[in-house]
Amino acid sequence: MQFFSNLLSALPGAAAQGLIWGLMAIGVFITFRVLNLADLTVDGTMATGGAVCIVLMTSGVNVWLALLCAFLAGLLAGLVTGVLHTFMGIPAILAGILTQLALFSINLRIMDKRANMAINPNNYNLLVSLRDVKKLTIGNPIFVAAVFTVIVVAVLYWFFGTALGSAIRATGANPNMSRAQGINVDRNKVLGLMLSNGLVALASALYCQYQGFADVNAGRGAIVIGLAAVIIGEVVFGRIFRNFALRLLGVSLGAVIYYVVIQVVLTAGLDTNDLKLITAAVVAIFLAIPHWKGKYLKGAAKTVAKTGDAAKEAKGDA
Repeated sequence: MQFFSNLLSALPGAAAQGLIWGLMAIGVFITFRVLNLADLTVDGTMATGGAVCIVLMTSGVNVWLALLCAFLAGLLAGLVTGVLHTFMGIPAILAGILTQLALFSINLRIMDKRANMAINPNNYNLLVSLRDVKKLTIGNPIFVAAVFTVIVVAVLYWFFGTALGSAIRATGANPNMSRAQGINVDRNKVLGLMLSNGLVALASALYCQYQGFADVNAGRGAIVIGLAAVIIGEVVFGRIFRNFALRLLGVSLGAVIYYVVIQVVLTAGLDTNDLKLITAAVVAIFLAIPHWKGKYLKGAAKTVAKTGDAAKEAKGDA
């Protein structure tokens, strides 16, 4: 009984974190599924956005302007990765690693060579804060993050329906055919990487406000969580969410499911030092589900079909 009581108490926090990280996962979805690129820049951008936002807010900048600057910082990070990949011919995964590595030093400089920087919700007008997660107010992080998610999904749905957005999707689907149709593939890759990392930085800015501090190591392992959210969203909602906007929403819900699963495991009494191990296990299981479904369920269906055909043939011979 104590387990369920503790779990119910922790679920609002898990839902809030899931929705905020869901914005980051949507950014990962753009590179991983739309562009068909493996971009590891997000591990650095997830710290950059928060660092920019917290530093600006503690310097007296309005929270909305700080969010915009964080988004622009993410765009710049994506631009660097895009230039390394397209102009310099470096493979996408290595270009992302190089940018991520450079961002560690840049993030330290942004935070004046400090590993972390706190922001007191009593002194600053934060959009989201951990202390409001159980309050039934309009400032509840769950509500605020949900509104951000709906707006982001709506804007992306509109954008990817435009000529430019469709060209980016075509680039990811078949770059050779896109190039043959006169589409500037390299430009679209850069734009896609910029948009992806801009969203990641925006999520980072919200998350740092939520937890009350920015940390130079905040993005470590972020790509794993992002991919987990994408895969979970596809596994759970793939059959019912066919529309592009619903697929983006499924990614966000996948992040919520991920954090709820993690919270259940932690509430059950597992050591928090094993969180990375638990994360790897959860991601591995959800990655394996499509394979298991394809291998075993379809195999079983074929066996049943063959058995039925054999029975019909036997009846016909009789």
